[in-house]
Amino acid sequence: MSDREFGGTDDLSLPKATVQKIITEIIPSTSGLTFARDARDLLIECCVEFITLISSEANDIAEKEAKKTIACEHVATALEELGFGDYVQEVMHVATDHKEQLKTREKKQSKMEQSGLSEEELLRQQQELFQSANAKYNQGS
Repeated sequence: MSDREFGGTDDLSLPKATVQKIITEIIPSTSGLTFARDARDLLIECCVEFITLISSEANDIAEKEAKKTIACEHVATALEELGFGDYVQEVMHVATDHKEQLKTREKKQSKMEQSGLSEEELLRQQQELFQSANAKYNQGS
């Protein structure tokens, strides 16, 4: 797979601060080791290339199955086919955890729910606003 296939990777990257945070979690400052900036940038490039490779393979697998959405199973199969089978169990575990977190996450309230007013009261207020705007418009004509 080449950069030309995706129009170049100049616009593809990972947030440097996030990658740096991951690095410092793995290599704490108390260890006495440092991670050079150019090594971090190289790591980011490698991660982007890895993600692109897996995504491309998963896309091919999904297309062969006539699917329009790449599912976790497509990613798992892509990892297997590309020789990264050792990662599949952990990837699927993380995917399951993520799905569970989405279920338990608090649902955001809509503006209507946030108002604390009934639907009828909101409709009445809306009609009053329309009448007021219409009256102002007609005065100006």
